[in-house]
Amino acid sequence: MPKKIVRLTVSDVRFPTSLEQHGSDAMHTDPDYSVAYVVIETDQGMHGYGLTFTVGRGTEIVVCAVEALSALVVGKSLEEIVSDFRGFYRLLTSDGQMRWIGPEKGVIQLATAAVLNAVWDLWARSEGKPLWKLLVEMDPRKLISCIDFRYITDALTEQEALDILVKAQTGKQQRVDQMLKEGYPAYTTSCAWLGYSDQLLKQLCTDALNDGWTKFKVKVGADLEDDIRRCSLIRQMIGPHNTLMIDANQRWDVGEAITWVTRLAEYKPLWIEEPTSPDDILGHAAISKALAPLGIGVATGEQCHNRVMFKQFLQASALQFVQIDSCRLGSVNENLAVLLMAHKFKVPVCPHAGGVGLCELVQHLILFDYISVSASLDNRMCEFVDHLHQHFRSPVVIQNAHYMPPKDPGYSCEMLESSVQTHQYPQGQVWKNLQ
Repeated sequence: MPKKIVRLTVSDVRFPTSLEQHGSDAMHTDPDYSVAYVVIETDQGMHGYGLTFTVGRGTEIVVCAVEALSALVVGKSLEEIVSDFRGFYRLLTSDGQMRWIGPEKGVIQLATAAVLNAVWDLWARSEGKPLWKLLVEMDPRKLISCIDFRYITDALTEQEALDILVKAQTGKQQRVDQMLKEGYPAYTTSCAWLGYSDQLLKQLCTDALNDGWTKFKVKVGADLEDDIRRCSLIRQMIGPHNTLMIDANQRWDVGEAITWVTRLAEYKPLWIEEPTSPDDILGHAAISKALAPLGIGVATGEQCHNRVMFKQFLQASALQFVQIDSCRLGSVNENLAVLLMAHKFKVPVCPHAGGVGLCELVQHLILFDYISVSASLDNRMCEFVDHLHQHFRSPVVIQNAHYMPPKDPGYSCEMLESSVQTHQYPQGQVWKNLQ
């Protein structure tokens, strides 16, 4: 029996993380981690859950965009959608009127991601598989049919993408077994938010080391002398052999980025993340070229609008680490395109995560990347932030600083109903108590 979608609801769910400076960085000084949370329901009583991440104000705008897209979803069957997923992706991203407020970027793309994440969750649940397993076990030609190759065939053709997937079939089961046993390597950002005191930073860093973490990211960009002090502190604590990354969250102009990071080079960061405007591809290329002699790479992608921008970043050698985001791009469909392009250009993928639900989502994508695309763990790791996982029905499992593959069917982003109700904005009890 076809599973017809009969209802789509969306909620504005926010967590007051700004009260304790969780998530604070040089550009986002007071984030309230939030989601536009989507639930789709079929006529057979099945549900799919999806979300897109925001940092507070503006979530209500994404909610409006989801509601505008809902008419393109309700009334369709799951079978109809997945039999031509590329067509359905284009239906959402190329509506003759709504694409004017994109196209494929900004609020409308965030909304598209929330809706499509719910559809992928529904598909995985209907197959009784976690999403990573649905992808890994899918026929390569079927997988390719989910991707919109429009605008990227000059960098990656369908045949090239298919060849990558077919080649990676060799050794695939061994990689599945390896992931089930060991998990996917992670790094932590939880120790060094910009608003944290040195005392808290030391305590969190000590705890993380005791828990087996070896890769740490530090927020920088507000004050150079402060950055020097904090990077020195972290490097002293983690020792010379553990990995350090730094993240400026788009704070600098190009020349300023080069000068600033050069001053921090003695602390041996593996990469500088988002050194300048996320739209400035040539600026990132200039920074990459200038920092290469120092052994420092450039990482970006969490605010990269779409596959077209990633294509240009890769073509311009403007980044050395690709940071996909499960909610910034057009869900699984568009992330698949970027994973395949990154493999062709031989650039490692180290996803952006954290926020609300981003860890839960992106773990599926990076497991697929290793098992079915890259077959490599060289210079690869997935971000982890230890906030708000308790609000999910199937929260991430971290063991020995590795993501353990999810076992529950779906895309891992179903939230607890009690959490949705108490954190709904502005009527939830948590927000009423703060008024």
